[in-house]
Amino acid sequence: QVQLVESGGGLVQPGGSLRLSCAASGSIFVINAMNWYRQTPGNQRELVARITNGGYTDYADSVKGRFTISRDTANNTVYLQMNSLKSEDTAVYYCHAAIRPSPLRFEYDYWGQGTQVTVSS
Repeated sequence: QVQLVESGGGLVQPGGSLRLSCAASGSIFVINAMNWYRQTPGNQRELVARITNGGYTDYADSVKGRFTISRDTANNTVYLQMNSLKSEDTAVYYCHAAIRPSPLRFEYDYWGQGTQVTVSS
């Protein structure tokens, strides 16, 4: 069984910063991509940032230059540093990972429980 546990959400003023963390644990053979998504009420979940096993990163246009995704491969952890936060960044943020649990199994998608980020004065 694989678990993704997120932390770091909260309330911050516009222009402020937050750092989200997501740690994967359990039966893990290899983690391919690790990603951050976000969702607001009534809207679909959208990809915010992703990082591959090789360290390639990609960002949604709305967060480029403000958010940075990074990965601690040894500890199966992904981070999202969010700077210059805006009210429109308010959402529930979800960690996602594409993981092969063992050499004999295919890759599966796993999700964290979500963490609320609220940007408000």
